[in-house]
Amino acid sequence: MITFKRITASPDLTFDVMICGAEDGPLVLLLHGFAESFHMWRWQMPGLAAAGYRSAAPSQRGYSAGARPDTREPANYSFDHLVKDAMSVAAGCGRASGRFHVVGHDWGGSIAWGMADRYPEHVASLTVLSRPHPNAFNRALAASDGEQKRRSSHHWWFLEADAASRILADDARWLRGRLKANKVSEAAIAEYLGVLGNPATMEAALTWYRARGAIRAPIGVIRVPTLFIWGDADDTVGRMAAEGTSEFVAAPYQFVELSGVGHFAADQAPDQVTALVLAHLAAHPA
Repeated sequence: MITFKRITASPDLTFDVMICGAEDGPLVLLLHGFAESFHMWRWQMPGLAAAGYRSAAPSQRGYSAGARPDTREPANYSFDHLVKDAMSVAAGCGRASGRFHVVGHDWGGSIAWGMADRYPEHVASLTVLSRPHPNAFNRALAASDGEQKRRSSHHWWFLEADAASRILADDARWLRGRLKANKVSEAAIAEYLGVLGNPATMEAALTWYRARGAIRAPIGVIRVPTLFIWGDADDTVGRMAAEGTSEFVAAPYQFVELSGVGHFAADQAPDQVTALVLAHLAAHPA
């Protein structure tokens, strides 16, 4: 059964966290992306619990009302803060000094790459959905064919001051259309907009982009066992970035291409994703 708890990571930041599984099970930290919420993991968490794992899916900085610093200062949403938040949530789940598994999608995948780079002694395994290694992504963005730059064009207009109002206009028409085109169900869209569908939360979510800018900061070669899942119908991530990720992992690495699956694989192919994650975790125990 999925339960909810609050984890205080600092005197003024408290995160809402979905929890599932026995308290003594190996921890699996699940990091959501944009434009979703921690609800995106609702299909995977029971399967992880049934296999003996304890999963924790935080509503991250800006998405949790208790962890929403001033958006007028983009530095409050820097990548360093996002990575440290995730480590703090893991510590709040009793893994301050131990090892745990990390699974991330989209922006959560970016954070997961950063955790594996900076804290390899704590990350037993890494699973990333729909977000290539930042170095592979940057290389694809700079490619002369312009394909990845076109796919990522929304990242530039997300930096504009009116982006939140544009996304939420006409009952979030643009966002609803994007999610529906990627086979996300109406029920899931309602859950995500239940978190993101207001100006305060949307502004905070977009401040992640404004703090980073359009180009990801390079990170090092990953030295923890890694599973990268990419759908070949992903409209935001092209093949060059996806396949190029292998060059930046110096550890057991598995690349799984899901035929006909778009950017939101955990929604569109939940059973496939759960099975792949469970097999990866079993092969690389904490």
